[in-house]
Amino acid sequence: MTPINTETLKPKQHFEILDGLRGIAALAIVVFHFMEIVYPPNENFIAHGFLAVDFFFCLSGFVIAYAYHDRIGKMKITDFFKLRLIRLHPLVIFGSVLGLLAFLFDPFGGHSESYETGKLILLFVASLLLIPFPVMADRYFNLFGLNAPGWSLFWEYVANILYALFLYKLSRRSLFLLTVFAALGICFVSNRAGGSLMGGWSGETFWDGCARISYSFLAGMLIYRSNWIIKSKLGFIGLSVLLLLVFVMPFSGWNWLTEPIVVLLYFPLLIVLGAGASLAPGFRKLCVFFGKISYPLYMTHYAVMWMFANYYTKYKPETSQLVFIIILGTIVLLGFAYLTMVFFDIPVRKYLTDRRKKV
Repeated sequence: MTPINTETLKPKQHFEILDGLRGIAALAIVVFHFMEIVYPPNENFIAHGFLAVDFFFCLSGFVIAYAYHDRIGKMKITDFFKLRLIRLHPLVIFGSVLGLLAFLFDPFGGHSESYETGKLILLFVASLLLIPFPVMADRYFNLFGLNAPGWSLFWEYVANILYALFLYKLSRRSLFLLTVFAALGICFVSNRAGGSLMGGWSGETFWDGCARISYSFLAGMLIYRSNWIIKSKLGFIGLSVLLLLVFVMPFSGWNWLTEPIVVLLYFPLLIVLGAGASLAPGFRKLCVFFGKISYPLYMTHYAVMWMFANYYTKYKPETSQLVFIIILGTIVLLGFAYLTMVFFDIPVRKYLTDRRKKV
């Protein structure tokens, strides 16, 4: 999940509607994670919320190509990596610390006492450095047991590295052919996984993540390189509705068809439309806020999910209580993400950016 870097794009147009859509997707992820703990997929009203990650990947490819294509050849590769680390890694570290604290001091129980200190240290270091370490059986062998969303950041880093090494050099024809090849990977993964693209987060489904980032990131790049922008009057509300329709799409026996169609065609189309849509002035502040808050929300919310899972297992709250908990929990997580952004992420990135300029 790559947020648009306003500093990088200062001389260019800023796609506020795409910022807003990223925020909608981040909120959908939070609600989906709450809901999947309680309900099986066929009873979950937001059963396809996990596809928000594929939307993030596609948007990332578009953003990276937009921000760097015309200047990466003139900059040192180390400068590119430093810029990306400054933008992404402070919240990787913060999310890891938060995940460790939540694991050790979960008020609703847990299994921290069953882990040796050495193993916990290894888990924490792996999380800090984004090294997949799927050894926590009680957390379904997540690649990053202390902060589950780290799996998508791992693949984001891989995509960024490959972009700087050779992807930006590809001709549009080569990029198109590579994207088509990656599309076959999406179809293969969907078929092999029994008709769903939900994998990538665990040790067992590790390579599913590779397929998901490969297609969507390349598709995002291809949109920019091909200048596929459709002018429309859909606006933020219209595009938000179109995006949300995907997340509330029922989980069914047709997933083998609907999920690949969404990832291969629908999400790229939304970005094409979003890049060309006009934003009503009244929604500009909201879209900018959603864009800024999306990454902090994504990287800080999951510590609460493990605690909620333990709470649900222990107390089995009724439906009315669950509705209240999920609504209030989402609002609290949004507020916490805002505080994290204001008091940690922005100051740390500013400090690191200033230091980099002085070197």
